[in-house]
Amino acid sequence: MKCVSRLRLRLGLLLFVLMSLPLFSPTAVWADTSCHPTIDEARPQFTIGYGSLMQEESRLRTAPNTGEAMPVMVTGFERAFNASGNPVGFSTTYLGVIDKEDAKIAAALYQVFRSDDIKATDRRESSYCRFSVSPDQIRVLTGADIPANGQYWIYVNKPDYRAPASERLPLVQSYIDIFLTGCQQLSQRATEFDGNFAVACLETTKGWSTHWVNDRLYPRRPFIYQPNAGWIDRLLNEHIPEFQSVRIE
Repeated sequence: MKCVSRLRLRLGLLLFVLMSLPLFSPTAVWADTSCHPTIDEARPQFTIGYGSLMQEESRLRTAPNTGEAMPVMVTGFERAFNASGNPVGFSTTYLGVIDKEDAKIAAALYQVFRSDDIKATDRRESSYCRFSVSPDQIRVLTGADIPANGQYWIYVNKPDYRAPASERLPLVQSYIDIFLTGCQQLSQRATEFDGNFAVACLETTKGWSTHWVNDRLYPRRPFIYQPNAGWIDRLLNEHIPEFQSVRIE
């Protein structure tokens, strides 16, 4: 009888442990090693930036060992203001991408010479996963060629961090300034592009919202005064109707 009681006790403990384990979910798989695929250091490494990474100063703060960014059009991804910031304190809704077959984005492509810089960007983009992109999806707008054997990466925001802008997490001008300054920097190099590259950045971005705050005086992100404010405002006013609803913070 004692053996039977011990067996029942062990079975009960095993059942309790199994019931305590988290259920399988797609989010658990997303957070697995597939979030940061293996870097083959024998191959050239490139990152596609489509938000704040398009701006040189912002990019070099995280990844100083990189080449000059090139303007590109990337197919198979849709960019939108759909990446939720930290719900604690004051934050914003950032740019994110989803894979979408018939979509394209105007973006930046830059070579990364040290794997440590890729890992540093992984840490910076902690609510995103680094995805592989085929070189066939990338059109360089400078006329330059890119190596066929390179590894090309883009950061896709995790499903748990996807939501449109809201009153709690609005679009903020300080972040949009950084994005569009990067577009402006790259537009001068887009010699093989028939059009205005900065406008293409706007036209290949979804999720513009009337939940939009001008936080330049007191930024929700710690950025310095924006010297391109006048140019950025004129560009947004001409192409993005929601800009009329921006409120001062």
